[in-house]
Amino acid sequence: MSADGAHVFDPTVLREYDIRGIVEENLSPEDVRAAARAFGTMVVEAGGASVAIGYDGRLTSPELESAAIDGLTATGLKVFRVGCGPTPMLYYATFHLETDAGLMITGSHNPPEYNGIKMAIGGKAFYGDAIQRLGSIAADDAFAGGPGGAVVERPIFDAYVERLLAAYDGEGGVSAIWDPGNGAAGEVVTALCERLPGQHRVINSEIDGTFPSHHPDPTVEANLAQLKEAVTGDGRDLGIAFDGDGDRIGVVDSQGRVLWGDQLLLVLAGDVLARNPGATIIADVKASQVLFDEIARLGGSPLMWRTGHSLIKAKMAETGAPLAGEMSGHIFFGEPYHGFDDALYAAVRLLSVIVDDGRGLDAIRDAMPTTVNTPELRFDCAEDRKFAVVEEVRERLRDATGVTVHDVDGVRVVSEDGWWLLRASNTQAVLVARCESADEVGLDRLKAALSDALQASGVEPPSFD
Repeated sequence: MSADGAHVFDPTVLREYDIRGIVEENLSPEDVRAAARAFGTMVVEAGGASVAIGYDGRLTSPELESAAIDGLTATGLKVFRVGCGPTPMLYYATFHLETDAGLMITGSHNPPEYNGIKMAIGGKAFYGDAIQRLGSIAADDAFAGGPGGAVVERPIFDAYVERLLAAYDGEGGVSAIWDPGNGAAGEVVTALCERLPGQHRVINSEIDGTFPSHHPDPTVEANLAQLKEAVTGDGRDLGIAFDGDGDRIGVVDSQGRVLWGDQLLLVLAGDVLARNPGATIIADVKASQVLFDEIARLGGSPLMWRTGHSLIKAKMAETGAPLAGEMSGHIFFGEPYHGFDDALYAAVRLLSVIVDDGRGLDAIRDAMPTTVNTPELRFDCAEDRKFAVVEEVRERLRDATGVTVHDVDGVRVVSEDGWWLLRASNTQAVLVARCESADEVGLDRLKAALSDALQASGVEPPSFD
């Protein structure tokens, strides 16, 4: 930071949905202090006077929380410290404490050396251009000033656990293994399981920023190996896992089979639509066509939207949708909740649905229409080419016969064989692809069509193995 107070960030840490980097490599306490001060400036500009702050279990999080508090109080804001816990607990705090904004120190599902900041103002997602403006405020030394703000200790752990428990309305319970992966949700999960009906056991509950058991990202199946073994070994009904900051969920059934984000959303959608007939249910562009078709069959209004938890949250607020979700395991409940991604709340609602259904999660999964598909394929593409490649593919398909092109986020190409997707990552120099068909023959044709589209733009197709 220069003598005049201006501060310049490494541009790679100001991402689409949050601030994130490797501590002491491209993200320092000084960076966090400046980012929090710039964020506080925007809160003040919006007429706000208070902010809640929380932090996850990473080894660097307490120091970064302290730096963030310095930045926030420098703008005159009143800061409520809610303590260590999952990101959804911080989001909940903004409603429970009626603060004007929230700031969470978290590296989310990244490796231990990472950390960062997630933010919200006025109960709404803070992302995109707003995050870029933080950089401009800091570089221009355009921070708000004022008398030093107050810091108030306001733990909300107990209130959050009570709110989660209130979401359970099943008659009876299930037997489950829970795996917070040594992440920030560990203590909340333990408290929750002590009071939920049924039989519950928590593994990897101790919050440990080195993540000694496995990497806390439940969307990678290898990270669920320990949970699968515990569920099948103990004869439990299901297993539930969380990422490092508790806003993404992973689930396995009693046979150790993974239910992916779109399958979980389908399980939850039936219950939500029974309570809210005709409601809009939002899913990201990577979700299975089965999900959209089944929502329509259940009387709902399916809406395909752009990938990204902040983008989904914003669309949910715009449409009033009571439920939304992503393949990445972010699940969002609106009324009677607050519309943010809370994997613990989603887990409690899921247990209620399973108990009320009576068939068990295995049978619910078996009853879903079957497809064959590729996993999410991520492959390198230069930052200055990734969006251009998608646009080139879109243009070449504009007048193609036998296909329908959805371009809400990249290109999703629908044909009689099924669909394939190509989109540019908002956060990395990669392209993302996926294919889905009713059978292997159709899937092979979709893979070939995707490969042809990429090669026409000079891009080597991903390996489908």
